[in-house]
Amino acid sequence: MVERMGQPRTVSEAAQELNLKPSTMRAWIAQRRIGHVRLGRAVRIPAAEILRLLEAGYVPAERRR
Repeated sequence: MVERMGQPRTVSEAAQELNLKPSTMRAWIAQRRIGHVRLGRAVRIPAAEILRLLEAGYVPAERRR
């Protein structure tokens, strides 16, 4: 995955990386919750957007005494 980090993903690839359904990814694209690139009819998700989603949803562990 490290060598592919900079390559944009298809909707299916991005969904697989995030363990989501492609339909969820398409809905997020339609709602503009995730940045994307349109190349004609093709849609690609930049790797940076996948990382942004992961970082935005990160909840740190709570330290207990």
